[in-house]
Amino acid sequence: MKALIRKATIKDSFSIHNLIKELALFEKEPESVILTVSDIEKYGFGTHPMFQCLVAELENKIVGMALFYQRFSTWKGPTFHLEDLIVSESYKGKGIGTQLYTAFIKESYKEGVERIEWNVLDWNLPAVNFYHKSGATVLKDWQTVQMHRPEMKKYLDTI
Repeated sequence: MKALIRKATIKDSFSIHNLIKELALFEKEPESVILTVSDIEKYGFGTHPMFQCLVAELENKIVGMALFYQRFSTWKGPTFHLEDLIVSESYKGKGIGTQLYTAFIKESYKEGVERIEWNVLDWNLPAVNFYHKSGATVLKDWQTVQMHRPEMKKYLDTI
């Protein structure tokens, strides 16, 4: 199934938000999404965009997305971090994820970044196997570290 892969526009914000909520449900954390459609419009399409997004469209319906942003590696230089690659559940297994993945790699290569990176849950074996098969290295010796806003405030209040 061949999808139209294109850069997202502000008009896609609602569909992007729906895909994010669908991913949270898949990852068993639907209550964790606090981002709103307005946030997507502001942070993705405002005066200082904080992310880029490719969308997969079939018959005028957004069925997938790859959301990424620029980072900088002190060892490699410019990098892109793929925050999420999401395909709507009813469209999985039809090659749309591969099309988005390929488009993200093409965009990254075209932009001249030295590395692309992303995280994958260890229990998501189809994704882990797909990434291995594509030639990506799935690192086992790095742990993801996160601190959310309440923890930031708590830390700052203690110093």
